[in-house]
Amino acid sequence: MNIVLIEDDAMLARTLDELLRAEGHSIEHLDHGDRAMTLLAPPRAGDAGHDADLVVLDLNLPGAGGLDVLAALRRHDTHTPVLILTARDGVEDRVRGLDLGADDYLAKPFALSELEARVRALLRRRGRSGPVTFGPLEFDSTTLSFRCHGEPLALPGREQRLLACLLHHAGRPVAKARLVQEAFGADNVGDNAVEVYIHRLRKRLPEPLVLRTVRGLGYVLDTRS
Repeated sequence: MNIVLIEDDAMLARTLDELLRAEGHSIEHLDHGDRAMTLLAPPRAGDAGHDADLVVLDLNLPGAGGLDVLAALRRHDTHTPVLILTARDGVEDRVRGLDLGADDYLAKPFALSELEARVRALLRRRGRSGPVTFGPLEFDSTTLSFRCHGEPLALPGREQRLLACLLHHAGRPVAKARLVQEAFGADNVGDNAVEVYIHRLRKRLPEPLVLRTVRGLGYVLDTRS
C-alpha cells in the first residue's frame, strides 16, 4: 500500500518510515503542511491526483496546519483514510480532526505496535488490503507473500521488496532513484546494488512476466505479448 506520512519530527518520521516499509508499504514522507496541500490537492484535468491508500498526518506542522490539510483533502476526497497524530493534551484538536473527517487518531507518545495495528485496521476498512494482481502475479499485502499462477513465489527479502514496488507501478517505468527510495528506504542501497537485484529478479520471474529496462526512464514490470 502507498502511505503518505506527513510529519515534521525528523527522528519520528524516520522511525515510522522504516517501520512501515518493513511491513511492505511504499512511503512518501512530507515534513511541511504546504507541500502536503500540494500533494493532496484536487486532481487537475488529465491528472489522476494522489495515489495514497492511507494518510498519516501530524497536526502540528510548519506552514499549513494538519487540520487545514485534512479539511482541504476532505473537500474533494472522502474515501482515503486519515490517521492523525496529536499531542496527548490536544483533546480539542482530536475532536475537531474527527469532526473534519479523520478516521482515527493516536496521541503522542504512542507504542509503535499500536500504530501498526491502527494502520492495518484502516487499510482493511478501506478494502484495499486484499491481494494486488498483475497478470498471473498476486501479492498479499497482509502476509507479504507472492503467488504466481496460483503457486507460492519465494523470493529473498530485498528482491521481494523490489518486486512489490514494481508491482505497485506495474506497466509504468520506475526510475532507479525511486526504486531505491520506495523499496529500500533507509537501507542505504546503492545504484549498483539495485542493478544486481534487478538482474537476480529477472531470472526468478516466471513466464509471462518480464522486467524491462526503459532507457532513460527506469524499469517496468510487464508481461510478454
